[in-house]
Amino acid sequence: MKLTVVGCSGSFPSAESACSSYLVEADGFRLLLDMGNGALGELQRHCGLYDLDAIFLSHLHADHCIDMCAYFVARYYRHDGGRCAPIPVYGPEGTEQRLTTAYADTPSASSMSEVFDFHTVKPGSFEIGPFSVHTEKVSHPVEAYGIRVEHGGRSLTYSGDTGVCDTLDELARDTDLFLCEAAFTHGKENIPDLHLNGREAGETAARAGARRLVLTHIPPWTDPRANLEHAREVFGGPVELAAPRATYDI
Repeated sequence: MKLTVVGCSGSFPSAESACSSYLVEADGFRLLLDMGNGALGELQRHCGLYDLDAIFLSHLHADHCIDMCAYFVARYYRHDGGRCAPIPVYGPEGTEQRLTTAYADTPSASSMSEVFDFHTVKPGSFEIGPFSVHTEKVSHPVEAYGIRVEHGGRSLTYSGDTGVCDTLDELARDTDLFLCEAAFTHGKENIPDLHLNGREAGETAARAGARRLVLTHIPPWTDPRANLEHAREVFGGPVELAAPRATYDI
């Protein structure tokens, strides 16, 4: 598998990065994990507008899904070649209604489903193209999911947005690459069931026995160097910060 960081800023885009969006590729299949603010523009550096094969939305906060409204425009109103066939979109219950409300002026109440083939995510295992995936609900104020993606005996686990929870530990068990949010700063913010700090991300990776940890979803007001240091204090494996356009072979 190949992982490309399209965007990794938390809460809102930074001067350097779009919000959460990660491209996973294998066997010519392209799966996008989240499409937050600014992600659609950055995505076009890595693949064509119409070259995605499926999209997974971890939850329905704007910094993880709002560019789906712009992507709707690109797919619904395409003239050259005609309107796009529906692309599978996996998201929490109510994803279609959320995007329709956010767009606010679709031609009809069902227009989103003319270009997006919506699938409701629940905890469990299923296939997306060549990938075997497992999803579990994580701890966030809205319905939110972490995802484990497996292919060819290798695994990637993406936390989505979450506080400390047992389900995330299990999703990341022995994973080859753990892409984990670290929005808060240890010793500064302490809000349960919302976000992880760098130390908690490191502790989660250590409990899970993850082989590599990549910290992501760090907001512009958080010092990423502090989060990196705190994660390294408790996790003995390789730790680094996600950066836009970074790629990983898994």
